[in-house]
Amino acid sequence: MAKKVDNQDIYIDPLSDFGFKRLFGDKELMISFLNCVLNIEDTIEDLHYGNTVRTGISKDDRAVIFDLYCTTKKGERIIVEMQTMSHDNYKERTVYYASRLIQDQAKRGKDWDFALQPVYSVNITNFNIDEELTDKSYLSHIQFMYKGINKPYYNKLTIIYLELPRFTKKESELKTNVEQWVYALKYLPKLAKMPTALRNEIFGKLFELAQIAKMTKKEQNAYYKSLHDMGIVKNEIAKRDRTIFAQGNTITAQGNTITAQAQRIAELERQLGINGTSAKKVSLKSRL
Repeated sequence: MAKKVDNQDIYIDPLSDFGFKRLFGDKELMISFLNCVLNIEDTIEDLHYGNTVRTGISKDDRAVIFDLYCTTKKGERIIVEMQTMSHDNYKERTVYYASRLIQDQAKRGKDWDFALQPVYSVNITNFNIDEELTDKSYLSHIQFMYKGINKPYYNKLTIIYLELPRFTKKESELKTNVEQWVYALKYLPKLAKMPTALRNEIFGKLFELAQIAKMTKKEQNAYYKSLHDMGIVKNEIAKRDRTIFAQGNTITAQGNTITAQAQRIAELERQLGINGTSAKKVSLKSRL
């Protein structure tokens, strides 16, 4: 991997809000990326960017804001989300967001027969969705399935997770187009030049758009503000994690103290010939 010189930023970080929307706001790049990760039979030839805000049916419904939303000529609905920080209930969030695109297809009147267009929720994450799944691939496709058999129950809703930390291939190991895309997304801000393995028309355009020196001053300011905002979020999450860790250590220390006290009482009772009832009570309290 060609590294940056003198720690100077050459290419934007695609995980930042500005970088993500700059690169995937380009229709040609978006089509190339989606054709790789969706793995659908009919490739996307064209798409239309749509409104990213969904207010819901009633005023009491919670509004959602997608990072990017587009539709194909065939009517397929696609959300593309970039998430750099892990948070609770992320799976539920992706399902909830995708459900809005299903709900939006409802038509008033008696003539609607519930026919739905396919919905895809593409989620690029800089964290692992399921930490306990150590053998999980970096690219996952999730659908409703019949339990016990490998057969889709409903194939018009697909949730896709592209987990960057799980991707470990080197440039020399890149074989497929999707591997090239994931490599670019993960390592772009660390590179000094376009890797040989990515030298084609699509990635030539990506690296051209990603050059910080070729952006206007206004664009550069917006990019660095995006990095600053992302840094604030990282610091807040790190502070929260340190607090939780410290609280965990305190609870562990208290538990160790109670256990030691219980063991001391049990030893004294043994020496005095007592049946150990007091020790059992203390031990029980330490487990509650």
